[in-house]
Amino acid sequence: MSNHQTSRESPETTARTAPLSPGTHVVDVGGVAQRYHVAGTGPVVLAHPGGPGLSWDYLRMPAAESHLTMVYVEPIGTGASGRLPAHPHGYTRERYARALDGLIEHLGAGRVHLLGHSHGGFVAQHYALTRPDRLAGVILYGSAPVTGPEHHAEAARNMEAFARRNAGRPGLRDVLDTWESLGALADDEGTTRAARGILPAYLADYWDRREEYAPLFSVTGTYISGLDDRLAPDLVDDRDLLGSIKAPALVIAGRHDVICGPRWAKELAGGIPGAELVLLENSGHLGHVEEPDAFARAMTAFVAATAA
Repeated sequence: MSNHQTSRESPETTARTAPLSPGTHVVDVGGVAQRYHVAGTGPVVLAHPGGPGLSWDYLRMPAAESHLTMVYVEPIGTGASGRLPAHPHGYTRERYARALDGLIEHLGAGRVHLLGHSHGGFVAQHYALTRPDRLAGVILYGSAPVTGPEHHAEAARNMEAFARRNAGRPGLRDVLDTWESLGALADDEGTTRAARGILPAYLADYWDRREEYAPLFSVTGTYISGLDDRLAPDLVDDRDLLGSIKAPALVIAGRHDVICGPRWAKELAGGIPGAELVLLENSGHLGHVEEPDAFARAMTAFVAATAA
């Protein structure tokens, strides 16, 4: 992703190097290698990507790095981070949260802000519910309070509307076929194909900005089953718990997000005491790429107001 990676990154380092020095680092967390990437300067924000299983670099936020120290998490089980013995199973929200525990302790930065995008938002919600004392604030970006049939039905309706808006566009049928195939993913290669194939639906205005968005198509995926180590689905329903989130919260969503759009953002913001809601009017699921300046302004203002 040429527009998300810069030459400022240093060669991969180990836990012996300053934990927040720019570049790529690896730290052992409970016997599992946790890889992460540091860029920028300012208050520390951990960014947990989605999928689960998507490569971290699609979430790179250069516009925010002028004001914030961004720590891009490469979640366990994904990319070059370590694998669990039950891989591709066992990657529950709680297991990701325990990996974040080790990383936050390693960074030694005190309370941090945690940003979670998409599935990473589910992880961030869980972290805010279970470990509030570790957070200065939580940013739920393209997230939802619930998964399962209700969430899927909403996404299916949004995909139908997306298809109607883009009738006649070249490649639309391929995007819709990818959507229909998501439940059959079984390996890394298929996950990568699906991540790239669904991208036009995740952008508010893909066909008129194809050249601008071309670097996103270098995204790669690691197959994560979504099952725990007993092969039960790790489903989400935080609706009755949102009122107990004590950390300051910012909810960001794109107006045209088909998978975690305004309906869910409003439920999150309405349920979390004092939460701020930002809707990006010209974005889909990737507002940090579609409206990078507006996204960065909202994010940095929230961090500045809550960092103390």
